[in-house]
Amino acid sequence: MKKIKTIALASVVAMTFSSCAIVKTPLTGFIYTDMKSPFAVTSNANSSKVGTAKAQSILGVVATGDASIEAAAKSAGITKIHHVDEHATGILGIVATYEVVVYGE
Repeated sequence: MKKIKTIALASVVAMTFSSCAIVKTPLTGFIYTDMKSPFAVTSNANSSKVGTAKAQSILGVVATGDASIEAAAKSAGITKIHHVDEHATGILGIVATYEVVVYGE
């Protein structure tokens, strides 16, 4: 019985640590990721305001946040979006952050 409990515990630990915090990017670094990239562009002419929205993941087990374009635009009071960029970071599959940056007026 003790052997079964030990195997069950080892299995749970292995499954827990086998998951990774992966972040959406055009390129991914296994050890470290810090990447900025374009996401969208509109025909609106001005970009005097900047808004951001962020989401995080820990070990690929828990993910929280609102990284939507709508949330980023609201954070800066943007009603006309000029362009949208994304910024992703990840460290050893432990912590990953995804941020949307909206430019507009």
